[in-house]
Amino acid sequence: MTVAPREEWRRPGPTTEQRRFDLWIGLAVTGLALVSLTLARSAGAFLLGPPPSGPEQLFWTVAVTLPLIWRRRWPLATLLIVSVVFIGAQARSAPETQFSAWALFCVIYTAGAWGQDHRLARRLRIGVIVTMFTWLGVYYAVTIDHIPADSFDDAVGPVPPVLAAMVTGVLVNVLTLGFAYFFGETAWVAARREHELRAQAEDLRRSQAEARERAVLGERVRIARELHDVVAHHVSVMGVQASACRRVFDRDPDKARTALSAIEQSARTAVDELRRMLGVLRTSAGTDAAPPTAGGVERIDELVARARAAGLTATLGVYGDPVALPESVSQTAYRVTQEAVTNTLKHAEAALLDVRVRYLAREVEVDVTDDGRTSGRANPAGLGLIGMRERVSAHDGDLEVGPRAGGGWRVRARFPLAASAELPVGPQRESGDRHQAAAGAEPSA
Repeated sequence: MTVAPREEWRRPGPTTEQRRFDLWIGLAVTGLALVSLTLARSAGAFLLGPPPSGPEQLFWTVAVTLPLIWRRRWPLATLLIVSVVFIGAQARSAPETQFSAWALFCVIYTAGAWGQDHRLARRLRIGVIVTMFTWLGVYYAVTIDHIPADSFDDAVGPVPPVLAAMVTGVLVNVLTLGFAYFFGETAWVAARREHELRAQAEDLRRSQAEARERAVLGERVRIARELHDVVAHHVSVMGVQASACRRVFDRDPDKARTALSAIEQSARTAVDELRRMLGVLRTSAGTDAAPPTAGGVERIDELVARARAAGLTATLGVYGDPVALPESVSQTAYRVTQEAVTNTLKHAEAALLDVRVRYLAREVEVDVTDDGRTSGRANPAGLGLIGMRERVSAHDGDLEVGPRAGGGWRVRARFPLAASAELPVGPQRESGDRHQAAAGAEPSA
């Protein structure tokens, strides 16, 4: 919902219930005006001079008040009709003045409060008010010479009585017409603000709905990414092991048995991780228990071991002084490494796999290389690559994916570390020792 500029906003018309209410109010005011006319005639209170005939008096009384039944449905037309008829009744000296003046006040107010074109309503109201004061001046100019000489015999004030009467009439009309204009403006502004509040509330509800949709979409993407990482890696390992088992099943039962054991272990690990993820999904939104965490850099050696079990000559090297990593960074580094190892198993037809973890001064880096075949540039639409880029960019890191100059493929991700992540964890190891230990293991199949 958009909010139009203030002067261009058009107030919606009255509801059916409001129009029905106006009908009854207009009829009630007309009835009271007829009662007021009867009382004025009975009391002989002909303040404007000799009155017209009785039927004409009835006509003017009804003509001024009855249009109130349309005051909110056609506010500007009602204003013009009542104003013209009011001046005509005054010119004809109709004796009913109380409810006629109230009707004029009401239509000026309604035109300001309910006029859909506020600029036009303002011009018409100002025009009607100016016309009323013009008519008042004409009336005074016409009647001043016909005032009886004994009309002010009891006057004792310092102001000339004729001037005092005219000033009093002007002040009464200023207050009456001024308040009608002011209250109309106030009502229109209040309606405008209510509309703006409703529009803002609608925008807020829409924003909240969009935020919920984005949250759901983000959660779906996260779940899809986790499923891709877990299922693709373990299924790839099982596929490689099954292929190795098939090739050596007849001539080397021991290696086939080892491959089947690796398949069994990968299947159990995949099921455990899927069960963990489903447990997170089933967790109630109000539960305070923290969800189980995924693997971190400390589990990268398991990925290397699985790759080695799948038949690759896999090595792992850790360089620099290990530091305590934020949990999210540690998990992301593990997932990036897992995806890189999975791609090597599935697509590279590699024999060598080298995984390195480097703890730099202000960064931590994981570097996965192999000697497999390459098909040029990485597929930017691949789900694995998209997942890696999203994970790395979420930590303001850098990701490098592509073929190496000497052959093979490289995935390198670098994550910046906060100043607090500088303390080494555990005793410092010689990186070469660990690298050599990992390289010395024989492949099982």
